[in-house]
Amino acid sequence: MTTPDKDTPLIFVVEDEADIARLIASTLGEYGFRTETFGTGRALLSRARRAQPELAILDLGLPDMDGLQVLRELQEQHPCAALILTGRDGLTDRVLGLELGADDYLVKPFEPRELVARVRSILRRYQKAATSDATGHTGARFAGWHFDIGRLTLSADDGREISLSAAEAALLQTLLKRPNKILTREQLIGERDLDPFDRSIDVRISRLRRKLEDDPQDPKIIKTVYGAGYLLCASVEWE
Repeated sequence: MTTPDKDTPLIFVVEDEADIARLIASTLGEYGFRTETFGTGRALLSRARRAQPELAILDLGLPDMDGLQVLRELQEQHPCAALILTGRDGLTDRVLGLELGADDYLVKPFEPRELVARVRSILRRYQKAATSDATGHTGARFAGWHFDIGRLTLSADDGREISLSAAEAALLQTLLKRPNKILTREQLIGERDLDPFDRSIDVRISRLRRKLEDDPQDPKIIKTVYGAGYLLCASVEWE
């Protein structure tokens, strides 16, 4: 057991059932994570204006607003990694959650050790993506776009500016690091033993295409190589 300190990742938890909130907080605390818990979505969003978490764990069935709306507002205003933890196990909620920027989706009842494993996995992906910043890069230009790493934005040559979620930005960084090379879904998500039925990367690729491509149904920048993975077809100039 480790004691959380100010240098460990801060995790926000929004969960209106007090017993479950305490279980999540105590479990993560045992593994060295700092947590702040909230009973409503508005309370979490208000706190996010003053403190930036590395990860938010979101219930969907909240008393004041739907958890998917919390996710939407969080990604628009204060982008961070996100894990949905809910009793709603329908495919529609799962896909929509990933569409809105969630990194993972875990259904209640849950095994505490699995929750910790998923939290660690998500944070590893972001830490891996952030290593490119150590080279001094602040952005990249490719295919008529400018990607600003610090602001999580895409700017087009015609002046349009598009915000990215933290998950979208991490995925784009991975693609930009290895342009014109096929990357498997496992390489893109950072997991060696990816469930063959896991489609979270496919959903995020679809989101990126809608922001980058003139015709997302006939993509020119991010191409699918069937049976192999995805390919960023562009020259990349790092700044």
